Amino acid sequence: MDDTKTRILFAAMKAVRQYGLEGVRIQNVSEFAEISPGAIYRHFDGKKQLLAECFLYVDRQAAAIFEDLELAPLAMLADPMGAVKGLWLPYFRFWTAHPDETVFYHRFRDSSFFPNYDKGRDVAYFDRFIGMVRTFKQAFPSLDRINQDLLWLHVLTSTVMYAKYVVEGTLPNNAETEDTVFQLLATGLSGYLKPERPETDGAE
Repeated sequence: MDDTKTRILFAAMKAVRQYGLEGVRIQNVSEFAEISPGAIYRHFDGKKQLLAECFLYVDRQAAAIFEDLELAPLAMLADPMGAVKGLWLPYFRFWTAHPDETVFYHRFRDSSFFPNYDKGRDVAYFDRFIGMVRTFKQAFPSLDRINQDLLWLHVLTSTVMYAKYVVEGTLPNNAETEDTVFQLLATGLSGYLKPERPETDGAE
């Protein structure tokens, strides 16, 4: 991606944070990017495509967090919630460190744009994360009892929502907030992160 296109994406997210997803105009983006509206149209067909590319850019950045993380099987078995937190915390901190991206992402996912966009999107860039989930499920088969779509939707949307509260100043950006948010997210998960006991035939 060239510098001008990246500059437009960041300007668009900043504009969405100020004017809202529905209210933002190409003119607003051009002002933040300090380029003409015509220059924007050389890179994007219009507002709809621009917003979709913003989402894709941020989604890829968020997915890349997991590329740099390691999941140690022995540590996962010894302290499963600690392993989950070790993966979750860098993800949460990514959002709290990127205010414009966080507000944009939250608004886009909650918008009328998202359902149609979501139907055709390719999320292969989350393969690393999906592999980690698979490892957890192999170690803790009880996880299969949870609706996986609902589980990860809950984790993702709640994480971004709380990060949005942080970047907007509703919640403080500190370790106490991180711990509290994690406990809220992990409460429903902890009961499933236990190795299943092998079945016996009832013999002593």
